[in-house]
Amino acid sequence: MEEKLIYLIAGEPSGDLLASRLMKALREKTDGKVRFAGVGGETMAEQGFESLFDSSELAVMGLAEVIPSIPRIMARIRQTVDDIVAKKPAVVVTVDSWSFSARVNQGLRSLRTGIPQVHYVAPQVWAWKKGRAKTCGRYIDLLLALLPYEAKYFTPYGLKVDFVGHPVVEGGAAKGNGAAFRAEHGIAENEKLLCVLPGSRRSEIKYLLPVFKDTVALLAQKHPDAKVVVPTVATVQDSVKAAVREWALPVCVVTGEPARYDAFAAADAALAASGTVALELAMAKVPYTIAYKMNPVSSFLARKLVSGKYANLVNILADGEIVKEYLLEDCRPDLLAAEVERLLTDEAYKNAEVNGAFDVLKMLGADGAETPSQKAADAILNLIKENKQ
Repeated sequence: MEEKLIYLIAGEPSGDLLASRLMKALREKTDGKVRFAGVGGETMAEQGFESLFDSSELAVMGLAEVIPSIPRIMARIRQTVDDIVAKKPAVVVTVDSWSFSARVNQGLRSLRTGIPQVHYVAPQVWAWKKGRAKTCGRYIDLLLALLPYEAKYFTPYGLKVDFVGHPVVEGGAAKGNGAAFRAEHGIAENEKLLCVLPGSRRSEIKYLLPVFKDTVALLAQKHPDAKVVVPTVATVQDSVKAAVREWALPVCVVTGEPARYDAFAAADAALAASGTVALELAMAKVPYTIAYKMNPVSSFLARKLVSGKYANLVNILADGEIVKEYLLEDCRPDLLAAEVERLLTDEAYKNAEVNGAFDVLKMLGADGAETPSQKAADAILNLIKENKQ
């Protein structure tokens, strides 16, 4: 088997983790006869990946936040397309970050290079404008979907879709060591520990950390001996550490997957930004509530564009509110504190949420013979083979 060059583009921490697992699976499937190039983050770098530029530049969230970054992002799109053309990979795989990925795929397709184009993680057309499905079908050859119901939104436009399952089921979210974490950080077994997850984007922590600070202050009135852990990523850890110094309860900030999963195992409850981490918490069987807040302009536009009933994937898959969500105007310290308090003190309520959320994960491939990453690797390698014929 000849060595293949696979071009990966992962613009955010969740995509970086997904792409790193895909790299490992591709190496296994090809007996190591594969090379990688493209754009990625710190988890991919741990596997020797050299990014074309710092992927954190692409981690902007909210329409109002994106606008000032447009000139820089457009320059990165052109740089990426030029790099792909120069390197002539066997396939291009864009991972999540659809706004950036779509423009790279569009630019590449316009050049008629013949390079197969794959997108991993379907754009959320069921929540946002349905036109994204048509755009997706126009510029890519294969869509790797994480959720079982996503194919129906894309196949009408002639796009091939493979459901591979959600990567949360192959992660270590359920394998943390809570006792070791508490011992390392001086947290007694009988002390309440709240896990606070404000997101991985700078725009997320800007708007959520002040709300979470006030939420913790309210909880401190009833739980003065409680502790807080904030798992975060390297790109925003300095900002997070600075922000939590004045919180009403002692806070430890940790980075990296092992520490995050140990924190999950140690926590009594969690308060999290809407995103993939919600599935990790469900996998770890941590009771949690979801919060999200944006720039006022972005909030206004989101209300106009978003059509789904829920933001949390657990609720979307269940088609019901298993986990409470407090979004935009409802993202208030009093509401969040009341919900976290109930999770900390009402055993029956907590167990109903934990069990309901975990049951949903079975829909995402939690009991499959192959991991989602292995299925994704197979689909990509098959596409390369078909393109050669």
